[in-house]
Amino acid sequence: MSQPAFTTTTTAEEVATAFADQIKGKNVLITGTSINGIGFEAARVVARYANLVIITGYNAERLKLSVETIKKEIPSANVRPLTLDLTSLASVRQAAAEVNEYTEPLHVLIHNAASAPGKYQLTVDHLETQMAVDHISPFLFTKLLVPKLLAAATPSYTPRVVYVSSAAHLFGTGVDLNTVAKGNPETYTLMGRYSEVKSATILTATELSKRSKGKINAYSLHPGAIHTNMNQKEDAIGPLQKVGLLDENGLPKKNSQFEWKTIPQGAATTLVAAFNPALDAIPGAYLSDCVDATAQRAPHTSDPGTASKLWKITEEIIGEEFAFE
Repeated sequence: MSQPAFTTTTTAEEVATAFADQIKGKNVLITGTSINGIGFEAARVVARYANLVIITGYNAERLKLSVETIKKEIPSANVRPLTLDLTSLASVRQAAAEVNEYTEPLHVLIHNAASAPGKYQLTVDHLETQMAVDHISPFLFTKLLVPKLLAAATPSYTPRVVYVSSAAHLFGTGVDLNTVAKGNPETYTLMGRYSEVKSATILTATELSKRSKGKINAYSLHPGAIHTNMNQKEDAIGPLQKVGLLDENGLPKKNSQFEWKTIPQGAATTLVAAFNPALDAIPGAYLSDCVDATAQRAPHTSDPGTASKLWKITEEIIGEEFAFE
């Protein structure tokens, strides 16, 4: 079967249409689905075909609005809200327990939610916020949902876990394994830590694929530079202006080194990672512009030794071993 030709301007709608047969009958969980974000766009287009789309958020009103907006456009959509606050490990455990009570198995888990870049701060669990939201909580959530994922496996289908990462991982030196939990307040910079946490998601995708021994396929991806609600938060605007992404008005810089994507274009690679059957042959791959871009990863995100050490450190942080039984 020939694969569709995707480009940097491909939209999520186009990907969903191309893989409609792969989406049909699937149960998909997507984190971080507020309107005006790529998680919401992914949920919206998947809801047209999927059996069930579970969307998460920590703000009940925004979550309700997302559900209502999708249902208004697609009355037949089966959309289920799930309260999940990734700054709290207790909330992660509670949300996972709720999903594990569902009767349906889980075919695809998409880690889209991310901490808005901002000043150094700790969560209720005394973890640095960016790493907690982008890596530690998703690690725990995945670990707790493994039974649901494995329940979706068939002789012809392998469940998937997708991590929305970033090409920003290229701008740093990788994960400092000595400061995964709390970071270093003395050397902390917004973009430095952002690069670290995005490196962590790439390492986790490859290690998850490796450790599951074919039971779960995981992928990471760069969605592109997209002006979402996350970039519009007050704490983020200054640092993003400093690195040349936003202009003096806090809007996308036209002559930026990055090619800005629309939200529909920004959600496209997520759906390729989630549903393109050709990716079964390359578990752990890193995608960009809807295609395999593993060769473009920074060396510090492709070292198996680092990936294994990060996995063990994260197990120690959550206080649980991540197994695939």
